[in-house]
Amino acid sequence: MISFLDGIIKAIRKNFIIVMTDHVGYKVFVTTQILLNVQPAQKTSLFTYTYVREDQLALYGFSTLNELEFFEQLLGVSGIGPKSALQIMSVGTLDAIKKGIVTEDISLFTQVSGVGRKTAERLILELKEKIASSPEELNAPVHTDVIDVLMALGYSRTEAREALSAVPYDVKESEEKIRHALRALAKQ
Repeated sequence: MISFLDGIIKAIRKNFIIVMTDHVGYKVFVTTQILLNVQPAQKTSLFTYTYVREDQLALYGFSTLNELEFFEQLLGVSGIGPKSALQIMSVGTLDAIKKGIVTEDISLFTQVSGVGRKTAERLILELKEKIASSPEELNAPVHTDVIDVLMALGYSRTEAREALSAVPYDVKESEEKIRHALRALAKQ
């Protein structure tokens, strides 16, 4: 099993990169965030997951060990394969995705091709307790109303979620959450 690669990027394509290490090129499927931050001939280090099936052998690469471990948790959810798991991880930062699980933001996951409402609900149900770092997070309210307002103001869903992550947990009223989120967006 290949668990880590350290080498030079030889090629970048739509959803994978080729990493050359010791005169061998490895095709590694990566998240959108990685694709946007790499260049050909750049040195890279990736934690990898080796996916083996009867008819397929594939590598999936991640910048951090935490991302790899979360990818493996996603694979443990019934109905989520490696391609869907990688697409889920491309939706936003690891913190934003975990916050989406804790706040039960189904729309975050249903935007991924192949992930319907039932699969998103199962993902949230199976992973919520595993990733919540505190009891308060488990009882965190859903913020879809705030996201909808920010989107109506012209921000993307991703921008709205990231701004919402800047809102302190003790803020309860939607109007106050919107004010905090707008301040965070203004600082960007």
